[in-house]
Amino acid sequence: MSLAPRSLFARNVLLLVALVAVSQVCALAVLLHFIQTPRIERAAATFASYIETLDTVLRDAPPGTTRLDVRSDLPAGANTQAPGSWLRFYRTYQRDTFVESLRRHLPADMPVRWQGGETTADGQQRLWIRVHLSGEARWIALPVPEAAHDDGLTTTLLLSLGLGALAIATAYAIQRHLNRPLSDLADAARRLSAGGEPGVLPTDGPTEIAQVSTAFNRMTAALAEAEATRALMLAGISHDIRTPMTKLRLAMAMSSVPSVDASFAASAENYLDQIDTILQQFMDYAGSGAKETPVVGDLNALVANLAADFAGLGHAFALSLGEIPPFAFRPIGMMRMLMNLMQNAVLYGVVGLGVRTWMDERTHSACIVVEDRGKGLGTQDAEALKQPFKRGGGEGQPKGTGLGLAIVERMARLHGGTLELRAREGGGAEACIVLPLENTAAG
Repeated sequence: MSLAPRSLFARNVLLLVALVAVSQVCALAVLLHFIQTPRIERAAATFASYIETLDTVLRDAPPGTTRLDVRSDLPAGANTQAPGSWLRFYRTYQRDTFVESLRRHLPADMPVRWQGGETTADGQQRLWIRVHLSGEARWIALPVPEAAHDDGLTTTLLLSLGLGALAIATAYAIQRHLNRPLSDLADAARRLSAGGEPGVLPTDGPTEIAQVSTAFNRMTAALAEAEATRALMLAGISHDIRTPMTKLRLAMAMSSVPSVDASFAASAENYLDQIDTILQQFMDYAGSGAKETPVVGDLNALVANLAADFAGLGHAFALSLGEIPPFAFRPIGMMRMLMNLMQNAVLYGVVGLGVRTWMDERTHSACIVVEDRGKGLGTQDAEALKQPFKRGGGEGQPKGTGLGLAIVERMARLHGGTLELRAREGGGAEACIVLPLENTAAG
């Protein structure tokens, strides 16, 4: 599994952080190698020449004539290698570079030892160097030169790190600004896929993003035009077909057919009703419903009214309506969605019809379940049944256009919700719609 972040925003920020860190490390390496190291080595060479001169003077000096701290043995805190510290790496680097350079410039019989301030009475760091006092080897303590101390470069490094952090913060803000149009584009694409209106994206950003936004705007305009053309075409077809259908109904009513052959007249009326239903389903599927204005309403009242209508036709639905607060939805679209589900339950389930509603407190959404005790889904793919022109059932099942569930899912997505088809416990099937109570009908 890749450890790299998935989002472009995170990758760009990580890349900027890495580039700033590498540039700081490279700048520090150049500073130490080409500036600080030669300066420290020159100071060590100068200091070594002073010590050699001092050794020459002390070699012939009578005992007791010097005020230097002269000892025959080293103190306990003097070591060949001073302890290092990663937290103060630059001071450690300066000290080690100075001591090593000093040892290279001094004769082999004049070793150097370092004593830290934590082991001295006055807290000062010292260099112990063996010289020849009156011809005898003695250790003398000398103060540590400024070249071996932190001389302000630490402050410079901290300032450099601060500038690097400022650069990262600035890059973060710029990247956020650049990513905002991409986020708007993703939101618009989600609204478009849900059947809503994505709106017009601004094209005043960077050239590359502006080109993407312009292309998206053109695409949505073309889709809207195609949708309008399709709706107009279907409306024209519906009008052109329904006009002769109306004339045919009138002609049949005025003719002698009903009185001569009642069964033939009833069959013809049934066929005309089926054609009218099919035309209406095509119109419902073609119309996205996005242009309908959301209105705050009572979902349970709508369910109860539809159940009463079906009861008047001889199909009783058992209702279990939980408390759902009023929320904004498209009334006609919601009615078509529930009517299609209840009609499917009547056609395919026949018995055990029911509608349950409740509010999910955890997700703050309204849940609607339309259920029956029919044959259920069986081996059919529930997702495939939601596709246009996919019909459920087998032999003996009523035939239709296969658009009912497709219309339901489209309307559910338009309201920001989902449709799930599943087997009902104890037999049968149920369709569950989940609608968020906030921003439900946002277009």
